[in-house]
Amino acid sequence: MNVLCFGEIWQLKYSSLPESVPFQVLENGDIISRKKIDYEKDPHCYFLNITVTDPEGLNSTRTVNINIINIDDESPYFTTKQRIYRIPEEQSPGTVVANITAKDPDDEDSPSRLFYSIQSSDTYFSINPSTGVLQVTGRIDRDVLPLQLHPNISVIVRVEDSPHGGHSSEMEITVIIGDINDNPPECNPSTFRKEINENSTAGIVLLDLRNSCKDIDADPPNNLFRFTGLSGFGSNNFALESAESGRLVMAESIDLENPSNPGVEVYSLTVRVQDIASPNYSNTIYIYIRIKPVNEFFPVFSSLSYEFNVPEITKVGSSIGKVTASDADRPPSVITYSIIAGGGTKDYTNAFWINPINGDVKILARLDYETTQKHFFTVQASDQEKTATASVTVNVLEVNDEEPVCSPKFYSFQIPVSLAAGTNVNGFRIQCQDRDSDPRSFRYFIEEGNVNNHFTFSPVAGSNTSQLILASPFDYESGLDMKWIYRLRVYITDDNLLSAKNKATHLVKTGTVTLSIRVIPNPTTVTTTTPGFTVVTKRENLYLDSAWYVPFVTTLGSLLLLGLLGHLGVLLARWLCARCPPAPRADSTPLINTPDKKKPKKEVALEMIKLSTVFDGEARDPVTGKMYEFNTQSGARRWKKSNEPLQPTAAMQVMSSATGNSGQETDRAEVPIKKETSEKREEPREVARPSAGPSQAPGQDRVKVLKWKEEPEDRKLPSTAQQPRQ
Repeated sequence: MNVLCFGEIWQLKYSSLPESVPFQVLENGDIISRKKIDYEKDPHCYFLNITVTDPEGLNSTRTVNINIINIDDESPYFTTKQRIYRIPEEQSPGTVVANITAKDPDDEDSPSRLFYSIQSSDTYFSINPSTGVLQVTGRIDRDVLPLQLHPNISVIVRVEDSPHGGHSSEMEITVIIGDINDNPPECNPSTFRKEINENSTAGIVLLDLRNSCKDIDADPPNNLFRFTGLSGFGSNNFALESAESGRLVMAESIDLENPSNPGVEVYSLTVRVQDIASPNYSNTIYIYIRIKPVNEFFPVFSSLSYEFNVPEITKVGSSIGKVTASDADRPPSVITYSIIAGGGTKDYTNAFWINPINGDVKILARLDYETTQKHFFTVQASDQEKTATASVTVNVLEVNDEEPVCSPKFYSFQIPVSLAAGTNVNGFRIQCQDRDSDPRSFRYFIEEGNVNNHFTFSPVAGSNTSQLILASPFDYESGLDMKWIYRLRVYITDDNLLSAKNKATHLVKTGTVTLSIRVIPNPTTVTTTTPGFTVVTKRENLYLDSAWYVPFVTTLGSLLLLGLLGHLGVLLARWLCARCPPAPRADSTPLINTPDKKKPKKEVALEMIKLSTVFDGEARDPVTGKMYEFNTQSGARRWKKSNEPLQPTAAMQVMSSATGNSGQETDRAEVPIKKETSEKREEPREVARPSAGPSQAPGQDRVKVLKWKEEPEDRKLPSTAQQPRQ
């Protein structure tokens, strides 16, 4: 450092003491460290005496206090050793399963500030991020899949020393879910319906209830049940063969024709299906047994023959009568009716129809007295097995339903204007006939077009023939008559023989005749003509104002079609992106404390030496159900022999050596415990199993040395044991 003093520049020099302090001061006054400081191994505070000297030899000394600040450079580790926990199913949310603890070397003896989380996708458990308490959060049902077949739940717990991107460690724990009796036996269906014939033999099996019932609890005796409590009206006619079998049998025969029988068609029974294990949950089964009657009697009509009187004007579809039949069977059988013969006309094969349920007879075609006065047909009553027949006669009653028919119906002619009154017009004569009326019943009158009453008929009634008469002469000269063409509408009725009282109540029919009469004027008669005109119609093919919706609907349909095509294009692009993901890119920014390059793969050899391993505990394997023994200190296991007692506690030491390119190092590690059956062996690429495991006989001093290629350090072997920290 240079200092300006009285116009001269002086250069200052710095020095520091003591030499043991891993710091030094440079000539420019900068203080630097001479080695890498480790907070966990080195002192946390240093005192450095710094002396500054000018060119004249004057100096000054000061003491600098350097405090080492701890940084997060160590990964936390778990202090909890237990890896397997057992809880029963259906635990309430908040139930504590385990208390997971960990330690961070950066925290020395002070409590560690760590953060816990669950990495596996688990819906059953959650962990307190501050305390590491693992507790139940969702319903755990041992009786449904997948827990029904695999009751073990694996949970991967992670501990971190920072909530965002710090150092972390992971541990896998297993929670075994135990079964409890929490489900009653269920029957599907829970309601049974059975139909049996009357007089069925006692002792026959009606229902086997056990085939329809089950208990979804996973393990016995929680899923065992029995049948008890047969009850209901008429239950004395039935019985349970045994509580375990669940078979319902007929206790005695039922005869519906027996006067002592209560007449019940359906028996309602209940049976209780109950758990054998406590708390003895139960359900109720409902059974309905219908006694099917046996058809023993023929149907019988209330009469052997029926006769119905029907007016010929009765409308088609009208009911004309009813036939009834009954059955002596108890309960009465359902009887259906049908026409088996007759009932046709010359125009219709079936002129009548009978309701198959109630025997109501209806007409399907118009009846005509003038054609057929009587109809005969045969009806049948059937109870699906036996039949009976009866005859039906339909008397058609005559009604005035025919109108007079006159000839000609239309006539056109011309007459001179000078025709004398009383003259038969052009010799015209009308002649009428009626199929259901006397010729003397006709009356004639002009209803329309008879201006000034120039025309009349003679006779006006009492005959089927009448002449058209000019009643009064035409008078065009005085202006009394103006029309030259007369259109007469003539009505002919068939009520001439009826009294005034009967005309109001009886049906009267009317015929019509139309006459067109042109009066021909004399040559001196002046006729007035009306000038004619021509109508021209012009048509144009244009949209009406009310048809605005035509272009609107066309435009809207086009827009909707374009939108649909665009949406399909977006979906196609997303599908292509999902099927063809982009190539992964290397991350250019290295992670903190990540080595520049991975260590090369190393050949690893493991050697395990067994030292008097003794098994002092036993348990049942949840997969195979076999008993095995284990060492409580080392976790070693083997299948249990039936005649071998438990042994006192012993220890097992496992040594592993690894040789790599960079030198040799020796690590201690716990032996990973892995379940396997004798039928399924792994290839010798996995970690060596404990010397006293279930697949190895005791007393063997050494196990085989297995070699494999070690994966890079950023990949971990699947193990339930945590490697100890160096």
